[in-house]
Amino acid sequence: MVSLNSPCTRPDLNSLFRTADTGLNHHRVGWDRSVIQCGSRFDSSNPNSIYTGFSFGAGSVGRSRFEWQSYCAIIASKVMSLEQDTEKTSGGGGDGNSIAAVNGHPTLDLVPIKNQPAPPALLPRPLSIADLSPAPMHGSELRVAYQGVPGAYSEAAAGKAYPNCEAIPCDQFEVAFQAVELWIADRAVLPVENSLGGSIHRNYDLLLRHRLHIVGEVQLPVHHCLLALPGVCQEYLTRVISHPQALSQCELTLTKLGLNVVREAVDDTAGAAEYIAANNLRNTAAIASARAAELYGLNILANGIQDDSGNVTRFVMLAREPIIPRTDRPFKTSIVFAHEKGTSVLFKVLSAFAFRNINLTKIESRPHRNRPIRLVDDADTGTAKHFEYMFYIDFEASLAEIRAQNALAEVQEYTSFLRVLGSYPMDMTPWAPSSPQH
Repeated sequence: MVSLNSPCTRPDLNSLFRTADTGLNHHRVGWDRSVIQCGSRFDSSNPNSIYTGFSFGAGSVGRSRFEWQSYCAIIASKVMSLEQDTEKTSGGGGDGNSIAAVNGHPTLDLVPIKNQPAPPALLPRPLSIADLSPAPMHGSELRVAYQGVPGAYSEAAAGKAYPNCEAIPCDQFEVAFQAVELWIADRAVLPVENSLGGSIHRNYDLLLRHRLHIVGEVQLPVHHCLLALPGVCQEYLTRVISHPQALSQCELTLTKLGLNVVREAVDDTAGAAEYIAANNLRNTAAIASARAAELYGLNILANGIQDDSGNVTRFVMLAREPIIPRTDRPFKTSIVFAHEKGTSVLFKVLSAFAFRNINLTKIESRPHRNRPIRLVDDADTGTAKHFEYMFYIDFEASLAEIRAQNALAEVQEYTSFLRVLGSYPMDMTPWAPSSPQH
């Protein structure tokens, strides 16, 4: 019997650990059981005393309540470090996973793990090889903004550029730019030129107004269809509505079909199909894609009515951050610049690419929006005026190439403004005649 207030000699903790290992190294420790057990007995003759005992093969060690709890914590941490796959203790009854008694007294669970939250459920789980799976397919789980409504050619371009993406329709090109800038969308896919209709100037102006980067391009063959409500024949038609470029691209075919109809321009092709279906217009047809007919319940009166089977629209993919240029595949770079020293500067800019055998695929000039017109000379009467231009150039080279870097360094010497819109992989998809868009 040891009193709580009686002096005692502190044992050697190293020897205690050694004896603790000797006594417990045959006991399996599981999360569903106590990790340490102890026998205790209260002495009724002395209310201020308590007897504690640890059976470690070297006799009992009596200590005050405070030291007893300290040793329990130390030994508990020692037991937790034991290997989980040790052999069961032979004999003694029981399952070998617990200590039945200490010094002849029933055991007392000091740390009942089963009554506490399991540590593995609370702590972050370490990464396993299963967590290091390949990245998602290109475009999956991306939100891609496009101008138009479902069924538009821009939606098909977004699906071609980013398979399995979530396409987000926008009513205007400006909205698609802002959707990416405001983190509503991850990418935007917008048209910049058509093989028949030429450049889409609105988007070239928006590229300069916003700070998005071109990260790719996609070329989409355009396949126009003449759509109308079920039961409507061509003879009943008095009007055809569609996007202005779609109307111009089908002008000859509409004449060959013998349609004496009024052509009316609307915002987009799929929007024309949606308008007819929503208003039950039985005297009006739309020029749109086959997918638009499927979405809005229209019949296809004529398939492939574009005047030229080589009708292709080029789209660019826009993102908040640029991609890292590479040299392992064909790249294209888009820039815009301005100058204030006349046409001779344009010749010098073009020669910077020609001397380095860099092929230009496009050059587009647009009037400067901030200063669209100015006098040639202050002493003039004001009748002689000219526009101040911004020049957009696409060239076939990656900014990772030294020749492209040197060309831009030379261009910068001649221009008052230069901005790289993006350096991105070229669309190398083999050309094929247009087919129905689904």
